[in-house]
Amino acid sequence: MCTFVRYCITHSPHFFFFPPATGNKIRFPKFTRQILKPVLSMQTCVERWVCENIIKLLREENTVPFMVRYRKELINHMDADAVRDVQMNYESLCSLSKKTQSIIQTLNKDGVLSNELEWDLRSCRSADELDHVYSPYKKGSKLTKARRAKALGLEEAASALMDSPHTLDLSVCSCVKGLSTVEEVATGVENILADMIAKDPETLTYVKTLCERSSITIQSSVSKTALKEKEQEKQNKSKDFDKFHLYFDFTCNVQRIQPHQTLAINRGESLKILSVKVNVPDRVKTDFTTWCINNRWRPKTFARGELIALIRNAVEDSFKRLILPFLTRSYRTKLTCAAEKESIAMFARNLRTILLVGPVRGCVIMGVDPGFRHGCKIAILSQTSQIQHTDVLYLHNSGFATRQKEAEKLRYLLLKHSCTKVVIGNGTACRETESFFSDLIARRFFHPLDVSYCITNEAGASIYSVSPEAVKEMPELDPNLRSAVSIGRRVQDPLAELVKIDPKHLGIGTYQHDVSSGALKASLDGVVQECVSFVGVDINICSEMLMSMKASCDQPAAPEEKPVAKKGKGKSTANVPPSFNPLDQTCIHPESYHVAQKFLALVGGSVDQIGSAGLRGCVESKVRASSVEDLASTLQTTPETLKLVIDGLTQPPGFDIRQSKDPADFKRGIVSMNDLRVGTVLTGRVDNTTLFGAFVDIGVGRSGLIHKSKITMDKLPVSQRRRSLALGPGERVEVRVLDVDTERGRISLDLIRVLQ
Repeated sequence: MCTFVRYCITHSPHFFFFPPATGNKIRFPKFTRQILKPVLSMQTCVERWVCENIIKLLREENTVPFMVRYRKELINHMDADAVRDVQMNYESLCSLSKKTQSIIQTLNKDGVLSNELEWDLRSCRSADELDHVYSPYKKGSKLTKARRAKALGLEEAASALMDSPHTLDLSVCSCVKGLSTVEEVATGVENILADMIAKDPETLTYVKTLCERSSITIQSSVSKTALKEKEQEKQNKSKDFDKFHLYFDFTCNVQRIQPHQTLAINRGESLKILSVKVNVPDRVKTDFTTWCINNRWRPKTFARGELIALIRNAVEDSFKRLILPFLTRSYRTKLTCAAEKESIAMFARNLRTILLVGPVRGCVIMGVDPGFRHGCKIAILSQTSQIQHTDVLYLHNSGFATRQKEAEKLRYLLLKHSCTKVVIGNGTACRETESFFSDLIARRFFHPLDVSYCITNEAGASIYSVSPEAVKEMPELDPNLRSAVSIGRRVQDPLAELVKIDPKHLGIGTYQHDVSSGALKASLDGVVQECVSFVGVDINICSEMLMSMKASCDQPAAPEEKPVAKKGKGKSTANVPPSFNPLDQTCIHPESYHVAQKFLALVGGSVDQIGSAGLRGCVESKVRASSVEDLASTLQTTPETLKLVIDGLTQPPGFDIRQSKDPADFKRGIVSMNDLRVGTVLTGRVDNTTLFGAFVDIGVGRSGLIHKSKITMDKLPVSQRRRSLALGPGERVEVRVLDVDTERGRISLDLIRVLQ
């Protein structure tokens, strides 16, 4: 390996350098991957050997859930989010590498590629830097001042200015066609030097260091366009205009700005309501100019006063015209990327939480999609989520006699199907429907049934009801009735139902339209796969989508093999139905079945005893007598695999990791927002978490907000103190009412503690 590449790997892992190609033929080095790994390790703060293993597993097309569960020793026991972060960074680096190569090939084809330009391109550490170097050479782009000066033959003069200024005579160059005065020559040389300064990696690194030591701020204000439209009283913009009042005169240090503030500013700017700029202190320019003149861009030999002045002008021009805009773009990009990453992480965490909410098993459920004019759509579901009955009841906007008749029909249906649980969607007419049921329950109208109800988030139900998946599953039902079925099922088995809906439609985060749609989809799809893989499926009742997702999650990569044609006339073994294996109902992967069989023989057990107290006792006794590491060595496997085998053999039949999670809260009475008083202590369930706080359902028809400043470490369990924002959907909390604004429908809460 050449000295230059070795230096980049050991000292500058952010750099993505290769030696420039010689001549017109571009030769790409064979050690690209060796350079990628230390870069990836530095960016993700993950050990290099772990990065190497993850890259290898990804290339073998293994899924993240498979790695996390069955390849723990290779990924150093990282969780799914951490592995996914490495995956995204690796894909980003590969994309940068491919883009660099594509640009170099394009410029080479156009005949404008030089060794120096290729070196500059390969020195880029980010997409911003790459675009900064490449933008002047894009087809259709305006010819830059530096390129015009080079076309006039002033490049040699610019080189002489730095290498041998004592020999430079600008008046000689004024004789060239297109140049008539010494001033024009000096201006051209300045432009070339300014361009060289702006693209020099060492110079860019130094100016970034200066900025890191200074107070760089981002500032937003009302745009002239928005003010003009406001003055003209354009009503279509007034609503959006008022949403951004917090950012009409906003200034914050780039090191302290919050992710939700960045995304809000970006949205305001895209709507042309806000004007945004990055402020770099004048001291940065002063220090930068001094360093350039006295160090990096100091002439190698004596230079006359007018040439020193020319260099100073070039440095100042480069900073103002080229470097400052680059810094602005760079800071905006970094802030946006960091904010998007945090927003996507919150989406993923919220999605994982709602997918793993405890199911309500063993009871018949009525799902209700409330409505006024078109009535309340109901669906009664069996204990296995099969549709027993669907109907439409008109509970609102009708006379007393009609409502009484519908109530009698409701009681008949509940008694007929022995249904005691009602799930009401939180959409239009939710509050009125809840009041209707609460009143009937208070009057013991459904006696002898003890009926209770809960409110659930119906986000995405209407979209799902008209999807091809819903049509295929419930072809005979009206879309409105399908919504009622979906609402009931998402409480019976949240995972099985919610995986059918695009996660972006579940209302589990903020600014979803302001982040990269590709990155968001990849992250959310990964979480869905992860949850399905860890929970498993019941093949007797699960949907086709859930089954296919489970199969894709846990299937290890394997080389493709061509089927071998069998000679002879006998029946193919493919037609023989497979025999039942009790290990199929455990978390043990088929590739480890032989380990499980050997371990059972070692402890004196059999597959028929899986999950029994007797086998559990034998396993615990064996593990106490000999460590897991020693047993793994005896069985010629890894401790991680053996631990998974032990879990699978000792967990009771039908074990579900969600059984430790609380299911939906059912209630019998209703409380209104007017009943709240400041200082009242309540319990509730987190409905949604955002970058600025957590919304909590306290049973009054409107969620209250716990601002993130109220979610302090001392109020959280130890296990949650490392998490960003710490709270997630579904968690039960004890809160205190801080403020009630009935006019705007806002409730401010303080977190007291998380209930466990």
